[in-house]
Amino acid sequence: MNMSKQDYQKYVQSKAQKSPIVKDTLCAFVIGGGICVIGQAIMNLALAQGLDKTDAGTVTTICLVGLSALLTGLNLYNKIARFGGAGTLVPVTGFANAVVSPAIDFKAEGFVTGMAAKMFLVAGPVLVFGTVAAAIYGVILLLL
Repeated sequence: MNMSKQDYQKYVQSKAQKSPIVKDTLCAFVIGGGICVIGQAIMNLALAQGLDKTDAGTVTTICLVGLSALLTGLNLYNKIARFGGAGTLVPVTGFANAVVSPAIDFKAEGFVTGMAAKMFLVAGPVLVFGTVAAAIYGVILLLL
């Protein structure tokens, strides 16, 4: 088969599936919004128990990280992510998932060299570059 680049591009486009962007966007909105609603419910519950706003925020973060880690361990977070896509990338829960997933994947290699060493495989660069960016930002803010 001898095709020109243009013919090949037309062929590829005819075979490629159309992206269901509206459906994907709605699913991400529903899942991301649902995670935020759960977080707000935890926050309201903590505030109703008499905690101040800072402590209630801490409790909310801890609960969301724990829930995300639990759902990842039970292989439910992955199923939610298949449906909700980018909606599961809410910073706290998405980060917890990014830490727990590699730890589970590499646990067969041992506790130290497997699980502990690979735990920050995905999240490590985020921590490093986030810390460096914060330091640079702080220096710029100090100079201004």
